[in-house]
Amino acid sequence: MINREDQMSGHQPDSRTADAVPAGGTVPTEGTVVGLSWSRPDALVAIGAGAIDLLGYLFLGEVAGARGLTVPGLALIVLSALPLLARHSRPVPVLAAVLVLQAAIDLTAPIGPHFGAVLTVALFSVGRSRSVPVTLAAVVLTAAATTLSQVGFHAPLWQQVVADPLSAVLVGCAGLVVARWQREVDANRRLQADRAVAEERRRIARELHDIVAHHITTMQLMAGGARANLDRPEVVRDALVTLESSGRLALREMRQLLNVLRAGDEPESVPPLPQPGADEVVRLVDESCLAGLPTELTVDGPRRPLPPTVGLTVFRIVQEGLTNARKYAGPARASVRLAYHPDRITVEVRDDGGGTPPERAPGTGPAGYGLLGMRERVALHGGTLTAGPRPEGGFAVRAELPLSCDESAEAAVQHGQEIR
Repeated sequence: MINREDQMSGHQPDSRTADAVPAGGTVPTEGTVVGLSWSRPDALVAIGAGAIDLLGYLFLGEVAGARGLTVPGLALIVLSALPLLARHSRPVPVLAAVLVLQAAIDLTAPIGPHFGAVLTVALFSVGRSRSVPVTLAAVVLTAAATTLSQVGFHAPLWQQVVADPLSAVLVGCAGLVVARWQREVDANRRLQADRAVAEERRRIARELHDIVAHHITTMQLMAGGARANLDRPEVVRDALVTLESSGRLALREMRQLLNVLRAGDEPESVPPLPQPGADEVVRLVDESCLAGLPTELTVDGPRRPLPPTVGLTVFRIVQEGLTNARKYAGPARASVRLAYHPDRITVEVRDDGGGTPPERAPGTGPAGYGLLGMRERVALHGGTLTAGPRPEGGFAVRAELPLSCDESAEAAVQHGQEIR
């Protein structure tokens, strides 16, 4: 598995040791043999391959020219599986050791032509983790060694010339194919991790923009209004109160965002505060009026609880729409409309000013982060968003967010209400 630290740092696991990690993602128990690290799967493979060879030699070793197994021969067969413990870290030396031990078995207690499980695993490990030239050299060496081991036995010609060399070629090719497949899997896994990190960064940037841009714009306007009305203490007082409130709300929403980001890493931490929703649109309208942009709120249809993510999207759309109106519309009036339908909710923010649309406003960057963030939010819910100048003047943003019956019921339960 790729953890969050690996994603953020760009570190990826070595593909040559990927199959040493079980599917559950836990690190296997490891040990050492003569300074070589090994894992539990390696030990199981070595035991299994050694057992298969031993049984094969015991029950299938009666071939022409075979003189039977001795105690040293049995010991060498068991010993030949031991190098497989290091098949991941040192596959080429492991293959060489297996070939030497196989030759010793043939000299000690010849049992006839064979291409055993231990040799198959050793050669496969080379193809699985080494380059094509190294694998080809290993295949040639293995084919030659197995062919020479048949000298003195009355084996069929096809087995002497074709069977064992062909087995070596097939095993080596299988290792190369699996290695290529593993590289593709690792590349896809890295690509998915990179996409997840990029999406998380976009989400954080979108939240930061929505929080900071709205409150900083309000604070800037209120500070400018206070400076322009220094001779009117009551206006200055109201501006400072709004300025303080905007700063406090900005800090609160920043803490909420940080709590959400930390929730996955600190499961025992204090539960994050609830995110703002459609019920807090009234606060945005009041802030807009205090900041010098007269704003009217209209709600069509009976209010009802919304899923938290949908409510947050409605809140952010209104927040961004009013922020853009204050920044670009100039002297104007704005209106916010929420329409509750059985299967969707519609949110619309309008102004009657003549300011520059956000996409072409100076200082907002080439993409217009505000509208881009709104489009991404709406797209996550399968909704639609339209934004652009109005024919009669001003600018309008309109979004439709679909609501399913399950989402509405879940939201009602969360709010302690019952849908009738």
